[in-house]
Amino acid sequence: MSNQILLTLAIVGGTGSEGSGLAMRLVRSGYRVIIGSRSAQKATERATELNSTMGEPGLISGAENLQAVREADLVMLTVPFAAQRQIIETIRPALKGKILINVGACVNPDRPAQVELPPAGSSSLDAQEQLGGDTRVVAAFQNVSSEYLSDPERPIDCDVLVCGDDAEAKVAAMHLVEAIGLVAYDAGPLKNSIVAEGMTSILVGINKRYHARLAGIRITGVSQ
Repeated sequence: MSNQILLTLAIVGGTGSEGSGLAMRLVRSGYRVIIGSRSAQKATERATELNSTMGEPGLISGAENLQAVREADLVMLTVPFAAQRQIIETIRPALKGKILINVGACVNPDRPAQVELPPAGSSSLDAQEQLGGDTRVVAAFQNVSSEYLSDPERPIDCDVLVCGDDAEAKVAAMHLVEAIGLVAYDAGPLKNSIVAEGMTSILVGINKRYHARLAGIRITGVSQ
């Protein structure tokens, strides 16, 4: 897959900081981006704000989540884990046969620096369990700070681990990573998202202890 054929990307939960940041970066890389929200009005208003920030009206559009997914070739999920199952259920009819790239992680808002994984092992595994075999779930971007993403002009100093059970789906996710100027690493099956998602809480703790905001991960000793 290539953004050269103008793929349409829906970002469910795209009104939040992480989804909005990804939207700005990806639309500049040649993707058509639709911000999804439970409220079509909220999504449209946020899309207008993002277009204004970039000084390029009309690049990003907004829609209610289900409509955004229906129009998309690829779908990104950027919602808190507490809302994940409910939101997936509302968009499930439109996800059949598509790739869902889960950006979220299971983080306890009361203890964000302590790893707490759901019964399925990770939010990505939970999503795959809920959706069954009709949708291919990939985990990516869990360890990229939303503060980095929110400024589309700012270089991002970290790498991205991509986990999934379907080779084609992982390639599609890795193209998104590379489109915004980052290095993507195939980190193995979706089960390995347990580690990638757990790293999110570790990075939160490192930021807190070292008075930082942008802790990330780097893979060393590998030639790309």
